[in-house]
Amino acid sequence: MISTKGRYALRVMIELAEHNGEGYIPLKDIAARQEISKKYLEIIVKELVKGKMIAGQGGRGGGYVLCRKPEDYTVGEILEWMEGSLATVSCLVQGAPPCPRAEHCKTLSLWQEYDKMVHDFFYQKKLTDIL
Repeated sequence: MISTKGRYALRVMIELAEHNGEGYIPLKDIAARQEISKKYLEIIVKELVKGKMIAGQGGRGGGYVLCRKPEDYTVGEILEWMEGSLATVSCLVQGAPPCPRAEHCKTLSLWQEYDKMVHDFFYQKKLTDIL
């Protein structure tokens, strides 16, 4: 399940994409337009800055901007940065130890197919597709 943090991060990214080229967008403006607590958005934008998805500038005229063009972001990368793995089951999380039941697991191929569908869906969607 995608958490509020992931959904709100996507909304912030869409907001910045909509105002791309207008300079730094103040967080208070994003919070007001998106009807999200500014305090909660501070946590989200901090993570997005850490992931080099957005850049921030303090002071007068400050705010946030995208680091790349809107068409260069996928929904998948944004969600995975904020949420971590989108894997359905723990044995499919990247870097997980091999499952001792993998050879005999009757449902593994089901989970792999489902995870591939989810991954492909989110990684084929660009911010510009949502705009």
